[in-house]
Amino acid sequence: MTERLSPGDPAPDFTLPTDSGDTLSLKDLRGRKVVLYAYPAAMTPGCTTQACDFRDSLASLQAAGYQVVGISPDVPAKLAKFRDRDAITFPLVSDQDKAVLSAYGAYGEKQMYGKTVTGVIRSTFVIDENGVVERALYNVKATGHVAKLRRDLAID
Repeated sequence: MTERLSPGDPAPDFTLPTDSGDTLSLKDLRGRKVVLYAYPAAMTPGCTTQACDFRDSLASLQAAGYQVVGISPDVPAKLAKFRDRDAITFPLVSDQDKAVLSAYGAYGEKQMYGKTVTGVIRSTFVIDENGVVERALYNVKATGHVAKLRRDLAID
């Protein structure tokens, strides 16, 4: 079983390719609060719902000082297609070898339709300005999660 992160843990650093062909490093976001959310696969119904919820909540999250970043094992070209199709307005990063997802405890065994499978565990991490995990939320639901996160963070 992949070890999970807890509040107070240092957030594992990463540099990954993005949907736009650039790279994004967590260390480059120091000084800003980050919501990093892990999702299984771009352009699937649940992941689309979740991405659109983050997109629709982006203004309030940014007003509260948060940078949203989505991470999945999808190739950058698929992330670009997802971004364009659903007007995603925050960076999506590609972790094809799942090393970063594993470091965050967001890749491993999970239950799906009553079976144990290995895959991306839908998770959200709130990381403070110094790169420390404030919240590590595992097995979150695609629907309603962003609204709950905003309530928990006291963001209107």
